[in-house]
Parts: sequence; C-alpha cells; structure tokens
Amino acid sequence: MRARDLRGELDAFLAEVEPELVDFRRDLHMHPELAFAEYRTTQRIAARLSAAGLEPAVLPKGTGLICDVGSGDGPTIALRADIDALALPDEKDVPYRSTVPGVCHACGHDVHTTVVLGAALFLARQAEAGLLPGRVRMIFQPAEELPGGALEIMAAGGLTGVDRIFGLHCDPKVDVGQVGLRVGAITSACDKIAVHVAGPGGHTARPHLTADLVFALAKILTELPAALSRRVDPRSSLSLVWGHVRAGTVANAIPDEGVAEGTVRCLDEAAWNDAPKLIESLLGSVASAYGVDSRIEYVRGVPPVVNDEVSVRMFTEAAERVLGEGSVVPTEQSLGGDDFGWYLESTPGAYARLGVRKPGSGEQLDIHQGTFDVDEACIGMGVRFMAAAALTALWEDRRLSPSTGQVAEALT
Repeated sequence: MRARDLRGELDAFLAEVEPELVDFRRDLHMHPELAFAEYRTTQRIAARLSAAGLEPAVLPKGTGLICDVGSGDGPTIALRADIDALALPDEKDVPYRSTVPGVCHACGHDVHTTVVLGAALFLARQAEAGLLPGRVRMIFQPAEELPGGALEIMAAGGLTGVDRIFGLHCDPKVDVGQVGLRVGAITSACDKIAVHVAGPGGHTARPHLTADLVFALAKILTELPAALSRRVDPRSSLSLVWGHVRAGTVANAIPDEGVAEGTVRCLDEAAWNDAPKLIESLLGSVASAYGVDSRIEYVRGVPPVVNDEVSVRMFTEAAERVLGEGSVVPTEQSLGGDDFGWYLESTPGAYARLGVRKPGSGEQLDIHQGTFDVDEACIGMGVRFMAAAALTALWEDRRLSPSTGQVAEALT
C-alpha cells in the first residue's frame, strides 16, 4: 500500500474550501433555529452535500439528516454534529450576529455542523479517488439542547451498521489547534425533576391545625439533597440542585399546593440508574414527616458520555497526525450533559473537546452565554481532526494491519 500524505491532502483541500466553510458557519450563526425547528439549517446542509454528489436523507420530522460517504465495503464510522441553537439573545457586535431575536448559537453547534460538513466534503473526494476503505456516516442531529435528537437519529436507523462513532464540542478554554481528550466519562448524566406537594391549606395563625406546606417544602429543598449525599458514593458526584420553587400567593394563608423543580446530575452511570427510585423514596420520607402528600415527575435526560479507550487512542493518533505533536491535551469530566451519551450506550466511540480560543488571547468566554464566539481558525482544525479520525478508524477497524505502526504508514 502506498504511503499517503494525509496532512498535505487536508491542507490542500482546506486552502480551497476553508473560506466557503467560514461563510457557511457565519450563515448558520446569523440564522439560528431551536430544537426540532432546524428546517433552514437542514436544507442548507442537504443542499451542499447534494452539490458534492452525495445523497443526504432528511429525518422524518424534517429536521436533521443522515448522509453516507463511500461504499458498503468495510466498516462504517459515524461522525456526529448537532445543529440546534439556544434560546438566548446574541450579545456580540459582529457582522454575523444572529438575525433571530432571542436565539443564537451560544454553544458552538454552528461550528460542529460546519466541521462535519467539511469532513464530509473531503471524504467524498477520497471516496471518488478510491481512497476510502469503508463508509463514513455523517449525522447532523437536531435537538441536542432539548435533548431528544439523538433518540430521533437512532429511531430512524442512524446507528444501524455503525461500528464506531465520533463527536466533538467547542471548548473556549482550549486553544485552537488543540483537542481535549480523556478515557471514560467526559460529561455527566443530567435529568430534570419536579416535586409536587399538596395539603389541606389553612391560616398561618393555626399551622398546627393543618399541614404547613411551605415549611414542608423548605425541608424537602434542603433535606433531600443532603440525604442524597449520605446515601450515594461521593465519587459518583450525584447532585440535586433546585432552579424553581413556587408555593402560595399571600402572606397569611398556608397554600394547598407547591412545586420545586431542579436538575439531577451524576458522573457515574450506575448511580444515575439508581437515582429515580432513591430520590422518590427519600422524598416520601421527608414529606410524610410533615403531613403533606408528595409526588415526583422524573424526566430522564441523558446518560454520561463515556469514551472507550480504543476510540480515544484513534482520536489521539488522528490529532497528532494532522494537527501535530502536542495537539492533544487532557480534559476534565464536566457536569454538563450531552445526548451523544445515548449513542455510546450501544456503539463504541469517543467525544472530544475542540479548542476554539485564539492562542495567546487569554479570553475567558464560556458557552451558553450571549457573548460566546470562536476563533474561526478552529473550523479548519476541526475538519482535519474529524476527517483523520474517520480514516484512522476505518483502516484500523478493517484490521488490515495488526500494528498501529503500519496503519500510520498508510495514512501519514
């Protein structure tokens, strides 16, 4: 097999198309769409893939799409991008500022989409030249922020036949040209709960003749998280944090109902699986002590994103091959969630953090803020990284060689 200069091929490709990709990202940034409403975004992606001779398949609901590159011979590797925006106002003073009031790409999904699109265009040329040893499935997923889009992809057969899957997310704490990787969990599980309490109500002058619902709710707010901390291994970092509380309308009447809403986050999958029954049991104990009825609405969100070791090694080899030595940096597990975790429940893969901070800038921007933006040089870096990851995985999963050295020879 002839040796290949993959880095040189990617450099040549990006010298040609990178300006187009930057314009594409800016167009998405100017026209953000919320979860399951990404109709324009979906059509823009589909049109560009079709122009490259590919055959994108839009999901049944009309948002999100899947597109295969290459033949069915050999393994199938998937690359995933999420395409939805956030319900936040864009606070940046830039030419590509959002034109949609109260909606913007404050999480970098416009970058993820553009990176995977660029990788698709490069890999399509590789396939035309007979250099793609298998198939790469491009997944442009709706509704990551809701979440729910990953389950829509899976229901549509998006993971059928996929041997390995890769994804990435913008990280404003990492410089452009670097990627953050770790083996094991890289995000946490995240669920939502609503606790409803009810009692007979009454006058605040006679709390002993009724159930003091506000006092009981206050006890639930403090004692439920405290009890969890003593019933679960602290290494799992299971946390319950409240975000909304409501009870009563006047000062001198004990209300007959109240509600508290919050999120449950957890770094450990086993503890996450046990959390609903444990929280329901603890809630009943606290509520009954104060004579109020309680019920819980527990909404499963996403499991942790757990990177498998082989896929992280492939990601590492790909980064070092096309971004250079020192491009891989360690990253911590966060308490944020991502529904990419649903894919990894059934398919091996890995999730990386893409550096988007201008080197040397010292900026401290964060995601989910209206001021969030990226150094657009990250787009070309992301294309290099994801395309190389797909090729590395294709060659290795084909088992053309038992040694990574020979795989590297085929791609360097």
